[in-house]
Amino acid sequence: MSSQDEQFPAAAAPEPAATSADEGMTWWYRWLCRIAGVIGGMSCAFAGLWNCVTINPLNIAAGVWMMLNAFVLFLCEAPFCCQFIEFASAVSARADRLRAWQKAAFYCGMAVFPVMLSLTLTTLFGNAVAFATGVLYGLSALGKKGDAIAYARIHQQQKQMDEEKLTGTLEGQA
Repeated sequence: MSSQDEQFPAAAAPEPAATSADEGMTWWYRWLCRIAGVIGGMSCAFAGLWNCVTINPLNIAAGVWMMLNAFVLFLCEAPFCCQFIEFASAVSARADRLRAWQKAAFYCGMAVFPVMLSLTLTTLFGNAVAFATGVLYGLSALGKKGDAIAYARIHQQQKQMDEEKLTGTLEGQA
């Protein structure tokens, strides 16, 4: 093994073809989730900074947590914003391997905590888009909606079975 392979063992390993977060998500929905994450990060950062301009310690703690939320959202959803941080690419790659329901639980949990610390309009509106990002990931975890043709066939078969049961009970009574 060369010295370069010893320094960077992860670079030599092949990447999986599709990550688990991408399974079942269309490209535009994946981009919608990422854009919502970036907007949620900006919203958390500005509202967190505004929340820190106070003398109430709970508001300051909620503001600091919101700025931490913004950093995590930028790190996971837009790693190019954190390109000068050494571990940004590793964290982003790890976040991309998470399933959609895991991201949903993480983002929603991150957004609820500052609201529980300090229930103000700033924390509610600041965390709303971050929470919505978690909801979008949660909806993608539910999967695609079935097509109308398959549901129509199932409904038709159910109706036909109900009619057969009804005629069978009527014939049995006669």
